[in-house]
Amino acid sequence: MIVNLKRKITKIARVASCVSALMWATSAYAQGDDFTYIHAGKLLDVLEGKMLTDQLITVEGERIVSVEPWHEQASGTDVIDWSGYTVLPGMIDGHTHLVGGPQSEDVLAPLKVTKADDLAYGVKNAYATLKAGFTSVVDVGTYRGLTDVELRDQINAGEILGPRMIVAGAYLTIPGGGGEVVGLNAGVDIPAEYRMGVATGEEEVRTVVRHLIEGGADFIKMIATGAVLTNGTDPGQPEFTEAEMKAAVDEAAKYGKYVTAHAHGAEGIKMAVRAGVRSIQHGSIMDDEGVAMMKEHGTWLVADIYNGDYIKEVGTAEGWDAEILKKNNDTTDTQRVAFTKAVKAGVNIAFGTDSGVFPHGLNARQMAYMVKYGLTPMQAVQSATIWGARCMSLEANVGSITPGKYADIIAVKGDVLKDITLLEHVDAVMKGGALVE
Repeated sequence: MIVNLKRKITKIARVASCVSALMWATSAYAQGDDFTYIHAGKLLDVLEGKMLTDQLITVEGERIVSVEPWHEQASGTDVIDWSGYTVLPGMIDGHTHLVGGPQSEDVLAPLKVTKADDLAYGVKNAYATLKAGFTSVVDVGTYRGLTDVELRDQINAGEILGPRMIVAGAYLTIPGGGGEVVGLNAGVDIPAEYRMGVATGEEEVRTVVRHLIEGGADFIKMIATGAVLTNGTDPGQPEFTEAEMKAAVDEAAKYGKYVTAHAHGAEGIKMAVRAGVRSIQHGSIMDDEGVAMMKEHGTWLVADIYNGDYIKEVGTAEGWDAEILKKNNDTTDTQRVAFTKAVKAGVNIAFGTDSGVFPHGLNARQMAYMVKYGLTPMQAVQSATIWGARCMSLEANVGSITPGKYADIIAVKGDVLKDITLLEHVDAVMKGGALVE
């Protein structure tokens, strides 16, 4: 087992080296003052909710300069011919876990790799996510605290090729809660770097929030209820008190940050909404009152409605823990019912998949589920573009093909409004004006 793991890490490290070299090669495309022109046969305007035809997108450096009807450019200029494609904004996944290895039957797996291993996996996962057309992600937590901050910073510095990341730093969780590594024998200490987010009581919660933000977290991820993938926790039961949840929200707000809540259970969802969280992740057992409250408060729902099928199929085949598989079966259908109710009620919806449970790069498989359970194809795309940007508070820079925003653009053969599954196979990706090879 140890030999096989070392071989895997060595292979990942080689990929990391290749990807880093690729970053230097492709980034040159966006350097200098030259303009780049894109001829878009179809362009999805997610702000207006309509499809435009035969458009010219002008890019200077990292940013979009203009969008207008196509006309021939002067000779000698760079023109990217996407006249046979549907062109749309780079997609946003509002629930990812880029750091670390894949989900497995071993609940102690996070303790069996080094920090370097976690980052090596992160390099591989970041590249796969970007190549799949996801140019921005919300990375909602890692067991080894602040490792996601390092990955984000390396991407921002141009050392690694990956999506724009906003990160949580660690899970804010109670001792033994849904954000802890559990399964060790009693009396065995877990290293401190895995317990950065553990807190009990309002004052400890405030202290942990401060430490995570000072450590580089962009927002706070609170484990408000038990988790499907953590043994010994009940997804239906709250883990923090409402006062503790509010303490986290209030403390984060002092720094201009927000809190998102991992919340499956109906009561935990309502407690988190009343406490003022920006979004609910999962929402698996949300009741009608919770739906109404989310609509009233403008709280975002980020529901990983594809993920349950993957866990059932792969987890069963690989022999994942019986408790985890039962909890997954118990919450998958209820989550989809709750999602449909939320869509009908007009709750804010942002796309999020929980990638890392399933392999990175398969994120767009959820698109068909979004349509099946209530969104139109246009709305599904909006949930992963402009709506996701609003949920992230990054609408000024990403989420639509608009002058002034980053040139984060993807191209797909065919009409995604007629076949949403086309987004599972993106043909071209541009991030910040640079084509990703």
